Amino acid sequence: VQLVESGGGLVQAGGSLRLSCAPSDFTFGDYAVAWFRQAPGKEREGVSAISTDGKIYYADFAKGRFTISVDNAENTAYLQMNGLKPEDTAVYYCAAEYIEVSQWSDPYEYDYWGQGTQVTVSS
Repeated sequence: VQLVESGGGLVQAGGSLRLSCAPSDFTFGDYAVAWFRQAPGKEREGVSAISTDGKIYYADFAKGRFTISVDNAENTAYLQMNGLKPEDTAVYYCAAEYIEVSQWSDPYEYDYWGQGTQVTVSS
């Protein structure tokens, strides 16, 4: 099982990026999907998640700026990030877990991970 991410890059503060995540050999419909990030020297933290029944969760820092979605027709998850700040600089990871998780922001709840994509926001 693999998750393939894309969409990271370098952007100026205030700019936008859209991250994509596609599974290699399963469909997202039966999986909870989440985005995490990890900055140098910091722990991996939850950014956003969407459950199999459509519930959406955001970290406080992501509310109002980031939007998670899953396009079942394309079997792709997205994280739209607007109003980016230098403190958003991190490696962003897509994660998935079959059916559900107890705590969406706990990385140990997820068995499947992407390779990570670097997001760098310049001031």
